[in-house]
Amino acid sequence: MVVGHIELRDLDEDDLDAVFEMMRDPDAVAMAAFTADDPDDRAAFDAWIEGERSSAGVWLQVVTENGGFAGTAASFTVDGDREVTVWIARNAWRRGVATAALRLLVAHEPERPLYARVAAPNAAAIAVLEREGFTEVSRGPEFAPGLGRDVDELVFALMPALDGH
Repeated sequence: MVVGHIELRDLDEDDLDAVFEMMRDPDAVAMAAFTADDPDDRAAFDAWIEGERSSAGVWLQVVTENGGFAGTAASFTVDGDREVTVWIARNAWRRGVATAALRLLVAHEPERPLYARVAAPNAAAIAVLEREGFTEVSRGPEFAPGLGRDVDELVFALMPALDGH
């Protein structure tokens, strides 16, 4: 799937080091907030990513920009609700990569409503979700390992179109 110079493709073994490094970047961890308990724990990361890759309900993709690694995008089911997430590497910040990746992810996922979660301080992620038609449906405090404290977690939904399409 391609939007301009942004593409989603299957994750392969050669991507794992880049994904691990992206998900342990201190600034990115602070923005994402709801992260691994210890982002530097490679064994825990390897176990987590293997579980994600082998789960039938998870669609895990690499985001590329002009062919190079730019992040990850995934859809999955939690408590019967379909959710999406995008994590963009620092080298691809502030260029519309997250918006394009989310657009591709949403186009792949026909189920509505479609949900996304974000930490309240992550203004950039909130702006991306709102730009793509997601609206906030709830918020509440949750423990955020990336921040080491409770922070409001916002839940956004992309609702079905009124015409049913």
